[in-house]
Amino acid sequence: MPEPKNNLSLHEDVINGTSDLSEVKKPDGKESVVKRTMTLIEKTGCHDIVYINAAQIFQGIHTEKSKDRMLVRYAGGSAAPVLPVKDVSSQRLSYELAFNALKYQELLEEMLLDSCVYPCHSIPDELTSLLVVMLYDLQDRKFQAREISDEDEPVADVRKVEHYLYSFKTKLAAALARYRIKHDAPSIEHVLPETIRKQHQRASALPLCVWINTFKISLEDVFRDLKEKGFTKVESVSDLDHYTYGVDQHCGDVLFFPSSLKEELLNLDLFADCKLLLQDKSRSLAVHAAQAQLNSGDDIIVAHVGSHLTIAHMSVLTNHSTSTIFVCGVKSSAKAAELRNFFSHMECTNIQLLHEDFTETAPTDPKLQKAKVILLLPQCSGLGAGDPIDFILNEHGDAGLLKDLFRGTVAKDKLSVLSERQLNELIHAMKFKEVQAIVYCTCSIYPEENERVVKKALESGVEGDKVQPYRLIPPVFDTCSDSNVSTETFFKAEPSEISSGCFLAVLARKKDSSENMSAEDILGQAAAKGLLEDILVEKPKEGEKKQKVTQLTCNIAGGVKPKITELLHPQTVSNIKAEVAVSKAVSNVQQNVSRTKAGVQLKKSIRPTSARALPEVLKHTHPLSPVGKAYGRQTPARKARAEHKRVVLKLAKITFPPEATPYLSSQGNKAGIPAHHCFHCWSAAGGFRGRVLPAPRRKTVRPAVLHP
Repeated sequence: MPEPKNNLSLHEDVINGTSDLSEVKKPDGKESVVKRTMTLIEKTGCHDIVYINAAQIFQGIHTEKSKDRMLVRYAGGSAAPVLPVKDVSSQRLSYELAFNALKYQELLEEMLLDSCVYPCHSIPDELTSLLVVMLYDLQDRKFQAREISDEDEPVADVRKVEHYLYSFKTKLAAALARYRIKHDAPSIEHVLPETIRKQHQRASALPLCVWINTFKISLEDVFRDLKEKGFTKVESVSDLDHYTYGVDQHCGDVLFFPSSLKEELLNLDLFADCKLLLQDKSRSLAVHAAQAQLNSGDDIIVAHVGSHLTIAHMSVLTNHSTSTIFVCGVKSSAKAAELRNFFSHMECTNIQLLHEDFTETAPTDPKLQKAKVILLLPQCSGLGAGDPIDFILNEHGDAGLLKDLFRGTVAKDKLSVLSERQLNELIHAMKFKEVQAIVYCTCSIYPEENERVVKKALESGVEGDKVQPYRLIPPVFDTCSDSNVSTETFFKAEPSEISSGCFLAVLARKKDSSENMSAEDILGQAAAKGLLEDILVEKPKEGEKKQKVTQLTCNIAGGVKPKITELLHPQTVSNIKAEVAVSKAVSNVQQNVSRTKAGVQLKKSIRPTSARALPEVLKHTHPLSPVGKAYGRQTPARKARAEHKRVVLKLAKITFPPEATPYLSSQGNKAGIPAHHCFHCWSAAGGFRGRVLPAPRRKTVRPAVLHP
């Protein structure tokens, strides 16, 4: 049966290498960013070491079939360890090749069988993984020959498999065309399950998230540099298009760019000089939430080495403080040297590396006693990560995530192991008695790794009775912005086209309950413990509005200890201190008045000052002289008003009659030498302002005339 015309053209597309390329039109006034990106990532092949590593990764994650369906055989046993590579890009290529081979394993095996390339006696089962990986790369290059660099160190097995596949390139291309015709697939992406295809589309459309290294450049300089390069700032992530960028709503030092600009952005000097760092937003949220719980001089413990960028970002955020960042789990000296070199290049100076794993670190370690915050980023399933390969590389995660991602779920036994480990680490973090807050963050979509772990840890009671227990508080990401105040207990983000999945919880120690109690309750508690024997608190009656302090009856003249008054509201404390000062002043006046009583008497015409101008505290003083009694009089109505309303006291000046120093005249009578005595007291805003009592008139005594 002859093939339809469209199928023949499809076959030619596969041979000519144009089936996966679509025509990209240029927007008005600008060259297409997508077309420029495609030119930059033109496939020319990989280094031999990349193929070897990709084959080893694929060996550990490939889908194993039952014996009755197994037509292509792989070597038994676990995969060999991945060989070290010179750069991160080669390591990323290895994971990408392995993941793509996993996604298209069914297609690639069908091509090998249909073209009679497999089985082959010259290719043993130990090289089947390498055969599949290199076949994917060959069809991705449209069956064109690989460009081999002179610097590439040859690997015999790679060259052998490559030569074998290239000799069958026409048969392999025909097998690919027949498979696509059978499944009516315009491109090989259409043969993938819908869930995997949607995940791939979501990951490819996810905006690029970067944070600014303010050790090397300021935010203003970054914005100015981007403007000079033709970038325009937009308000929302949904507005990103071509040469635009936006500032994250939670973290002020985090920027977003369109996903189509990835290759072009990485070539900018801002990225080459480590002024902008590409990293998932979930890690920026975690370090900002941890920084918000720090006070000046507080240290922080990072429980896992994880991403070097996460630790560096934490260092940047604590730039202006004396905090030290302790990083746990740096086992080897080679790893420590690598980290120190990286942090030195990033200009991070407040990082200290610890050899022990976090769970092996003693909570009583003397060097950690200033640590007040723990940042816990445990190993998790990671199914919420936008780019799983970035997540594996940056977090040093398990390559098995690729297999879980392909299946769309995590095995129950693996999930159980992960959640148990996470719980143990969180409980261990709660044993640090000096720590005041723990930030727990995952990229998981499973409650077993998120809410349930936090709930079990809080219910464990591992803190003990000697310290305040932990409670959940809403996360704060940017302390300089009021828009980031949230009332939600957890921060959760579902995977979408604009955001990767994230879960974040902040556990903080409960503060003393007395901070939220009323003054009456505080005094009641203190009185029950026998701390306030000389203070009586009058409880408000039922139905009446609760007041901060209804009445204080105390012997102020005798002296109330300042420590007791500190239990009250700060405003109440200040008022009581003022009353104590007045009481002391009144006591001094009493002594002066008592001394003047023997030498001078006040006339009845002197009017006493109105009681309205006196503070309420004078009611509770010791018995006064006649002058003091005049000041102390208050009507019952005024007393009632004074109890229900606290007035603002101001300084006033009162001048008392002169004190006479007695002497004997020739007639034996006594006369006074005027001397002004005054004292300052606190008066109400509407009271008198420094009344002066008139001095009494002195009698004129004529001297006796002696006659001769």
